[in-house]
Amino acid sequence: MPIIVTGKGLTVDDVEAVARGGEKVELHPDAIARIKKCRAFIEERIEAGEIMYGVNTGIGEFSEVVLTDDQVKDFQKYLIYNHAAGIGDPTPLDHVRAAMLLRANVLAIGNSGCRQEIAQTFVDMLNKGVTPVVCTKGSVGACGDLAPMSQIALLMMGEGEAFLEGERMAGGRALEKAGIPVPGLKARDGLASINGSNLINGIGCLAVYDAERWLLQAEIAAAMTLEALRANLKPYDPRLHELRGFPGAVTSASNLRQVIEGSDLMTGKQKVKVQDAYSMRSTPQVIGAARDQLRWTRSQLEIEANGVGDNPIFLPDDHVVLTGANFQGTPISLPLDTLGAAITMVSVLSERRLNRLTNPALSVGLPAFLTKGAGMFSGMMLSQYTADMQIVEQRILSTPAFNQSIPAAADQEDFVSMGMNSALKTRQILDIANGVLGIEFMAAAQALDFREYTPGRGTLAAKAEIRKHVDFLDVDRPLYPDHNAMMALVKSLDILNAVENETGKLSIY
Repeated sequence: MPIIVTGKGLTVDDVEAVARGGEKVELHPDAIARIKKCRAFIEERIEAGEIMYGVNTGIGEFSEVVLTDDQVKDFQKYLIYNHAAGIGDPTPLDHVRAAMLLRANVLAIGNSGCRQEIAQTFVDMLNKGVTPVVCTKGSVGACGDLAPMSQIALLMMGEGEAFLEGERMAGGRALEKAGIPVPGLKARDGLASINGSNLINGIGCLAVYDAERWLLQAEIAAAMTLEALRANLKPYDPRLHELRGFPGAVTSASNLRQVIEGSDLMTGKQKVKVQDAYSMRSTPQVIGAARDQLRWTRSQLEIEANGVGDNPIFLPDDHVVLTGANFQGTPISLPLDTLGAAITMVSVLSERRLNRLTNPALSVGLPAFLTKGAGMFSGMMLSQYTADMQIVEQRILSTPAFNQSIPAAADQEDFVSMGMNSALKTRQILDIANGVLGIEFMAAAQALDFREYTPGRGTLAAKAEIRKHVDFLDVDRPLYPDHNAMMALVKSLDILNAVENETGKLSIY
């Protein structure tokens, strides 16, 4: 089923399905009608000689410069040229595709004043696999993602570059090969194509989708470690968390119990401590807090995905043109920054449990560093070093970007969101988190091989999947292949799938 672009109802899951899964996209007839109605309104205002920002004026510091009729014709072209000023390697294709879908959805609301051909070209490029080449860096997140979105808009003039069928080529050639007409840019079309925080939001939507599944795997890893450390399971009783009331903690405790179900620890066959360390018994509260933050981030990004992120905004029913700052990226940069910090926090918790698995003073009878040849062998001693290094990198990246504004455009744009920094570093934090969690998974599987009691069904399924990729560490060997294999395994979601096949679906929220 295609994703119908209406201007409303677009979700994080829809963005992922189009950006990565190649789902087809269609403009709803009502959206087309709204776009045409708004365009007729703006053309009437142009004919009447009304001064409208970004239509017949310059932009930014030049907003008071009124353009002649002849200049209006060329202004959109030069607007795109001078804003296509990014730097760096090409942005991943799924990020660009997400941004194009999100921009099409903004235009579908019918308050941007562009021609229908502009919105349709975004849709056609998505459906036919034409993905513009967009530099990774350059946006300050207000006025929107001008630099990267301008590289997309170059294709509206048959210019720029694009990827098609795995080949990088001139934008005009890509459109021609795909059978997409070049729409050109008329009054307002250029600014309407670029004036929103769509790439930030596209990267953010995909990060949210991945973070939701990473948190589920963080709970599976925690469950395995809790079993290996003979945890007291009272801290995961649903009544405990319902009495406090945080929904994330309730969900987290439920997921942990689901993975551990069937374990000898649940039957009382194994002797356990009266009370475990915080890194064990606080797991639902900590992962739950991250889950509650993630829920808010998803909500903010979906509001942005279905809102009019543009300037100016045209209200044909009211015969009004409003200028404002709906391009401002702060409403999404703030939740994206805090999401990155939350993922870092859960990674720190993972490393603390790893420490308890490897430290013989804390591991409840497990051999030192999870090796039966301690002294001759060092086991997983150095795995902790690798986890620690990655966490320091996450902590550095967790410094907020939303308060790092540097004024630009002769102080006309004197507060910007720096939301692209928020999006890029949150993506980095999440990628690093796969490596941290992979090491805990590996250590937990190693520890469980030393135990003689029966773990839960979900724990056994996770361990079996790990053993397809990493062997038991009998004698020391180079561990970097194992670490990299585990990082890739976490990213693949194969552990999550194996557990859910055994226990049923875990709850994201």
